[in-house]
Amino acid sequence: MKRVVKGAVVGLGLCVLALPADAAGPMDRGRELFESSQLGTSGTSCSSCHPGGKKLEWAGSSYDDAKLAAIVNRCIEKALKGKPLDPGGEDMKALMQYIRSFGNPGG
Repeated sequence: MKRVVKGAVVGLGLCVLALPADAAGPMDRGRELFESSQLGTSGTSCSSCHPGGKKLEWAGSSYDDAKLAAIVNRCIEKALKGKPLDPGGEDMKALMQYIRSFGNPGG
């Protein structure tokens, strides 16, 4: 019986290690992207211009997904000097969810 339990614990540990980095959830991934200078080549991040989400409180309630994705990609291309994200991709969805949280006090 102890072998079975021990094997299950080891197996569970290996499964946890195999989880993707964003397994914590899209909000965490969105925060990571927002704060990362890896979205572009300028050495800056979204948070460089919008620390704590400043001036983005309106974004979540003002635009649908397509428009917000276009605005985000324009910032990535122009300000961050990066390549646009796939508008329907998981990274864009996570980033938009995080940006929308700035207008939601319960975030």
